[in-house]
Amino acid sequence: MAISFFKPKADAVENRPMIDLRSVNKFYKTAVGDYHALSDVDLQIDAGEFVSIIGKSGSGKTTLLNMITGIDRPTNGEVWVNGTGVHGLNENRMARWRGKNLGIVFQFFQLLPMISVIENIMLPMDFCRTYPMHERRKRAMDLLELVELADHAHKLPTALSGGQQQRVAIARALANDPPVVIADEPTGNLDSKTAESVFALFNDLVAKGKTIIIVTHDSGLAKRTHRTALIADGEIVNEYVAKAMPTLTHNQLLQASKSAKAHNYEAGAMILSEGTNAETFYIVTHGTVEVILPRPNQSDVVALQLGPGKVFGEMEFFHEKKHRASIRASESGAVEVLAISYDQLAELLEQSEVTREALQQMADKHNGENLSWRGVSS
Repeated sequence: MAISFFKPKADAVENRPMIDLRSVNKFYKTAVGDYHALSDVDLQIDAGEFVSIIGKSGSGKTTLLNMITGIDRPTNGEVWVNGTGVHGLNENRMARWRGKNLGIVFQFFQLLPMISVIENIMLPMDFCRTYPMHERRKRAMDLLELVELADHAHKLPTALSGGQQQRVAIARALANDPPVVIADEPTGNLDSKTAESVFALFNDLVAKGKTIIIVTHDSGLAKRTHRTALIADGEIVNEYVAKAMPTLTHNQLLQASKSAKAHNYEAGAMILSEGTNAETFYIVTHGTVEVILPRPNQSDVVALQLGPGKVFGEMEFFHEKKHRASIRASESGAVEVLAISYDQLAELLEQSEVTREALQQMADKHNGENLSWRGVSS
């Protein structure tokens, strides 16, 4: 099963993620047999998060978006958005639900060319009847003020530049005040300056409490969101594996994600003890772990704290295969780590010399620090 983003589970509906995909599979029938477009995808996104979805063409990005928006349905699995089981809605309910809960921004704007900018923005309100008729024009103008295009309200979309049309599309997506905004390659057809202004607008919306999901090929843009979901061959690659070993290819990251096993520890729990046999490489995915070094006749010292995306066990992989320090979960909260056996790590590193070199350098650096700390404390 693909590894999901770590999110503490909660029973209360109000504590559920804004978007929650559970073991979602999607098969398409083709002339040569079933095509597995999404494979056992788990993905949770909290309210107010700004998340990017990246992956190569054909990796499953669009299919994943279609699951969230209800444009398509999973073959099996569940899709929950804002507390509603989207996978169970019929077509009539789906259209109304989508209009009130999702704002969708398309790559090619998809504004109606024969009506004015302000009328384009009023259309979702007319369809869903979310605001009294006499308030809709004022709301549309307020949204145009937000995207700094109020002076263009009565122009046809074709009279605007590409960047301006994209801003109108964002205003239209916000017409019914949806909690979630989804944008498919929103800056793909824009110059860098205009793309920057659109991205800044998304940041402003997140600051106001919106949940934003963007699909993009731009890895630089993706890095500026709160977190990134990398999809390869229809499966979600664990973001912390990607952060820990960014030089792996997409397929290698997928292999590592499948190999990794999640382990949870209560606050203050010991994870590893100094001197014991080392056989596992660890990636922190939630919480903070502490590297503990003993001091003769004194209390132990916390030499280092490691947060999400940081690793431990790489020093022992390259040096002696014995734990050189003790590792415990911080007293401040629970910890989740992903564990990859040294045999599986060795197999990965055989496929990526640049990753081997990066981990070797990290291990040598940490080994030197370990010796230095011990010299200070002795």
